[in-house]
Amino acid sequence: MILKAITAASCAALLLCVPASAQRRRDQDAAYAARQSGQVMPLHQIEKQIVPRMAGCDYLGPEFDADSGVYRLKFMRGRSVIWLDVDGRTGQIVARSGY
Repeated sequence: MILKAITAASCAALLLCVPASAQRRRDQDAAYAARQSGQVMPLHQIEKQIVPRMAGCDYLGPEFDADSGVYRLKFMRGRSVIWLDVDGRTGQIVARSGY
């Protein structure tokens, strides 16, 4: 009985992991398509502008919102998480959360 419960819980946990990786793939595909069509700047150009301005922070990586064309860059400073929303067309910071 306990073995069945453990097996069921393990299967449920695996199913929860799949959507996150699938979402990440869709983000990458959307960013690539937007870049290829000239709608947004390449990520490396945006990172080249923004990351040096975040001295004292560790850069953890981007997310991309295809609907708005906004890159969300994630940083850590100590134990604080900082999110910067950057307009993919202009490279300008449009929002910041965390400090």
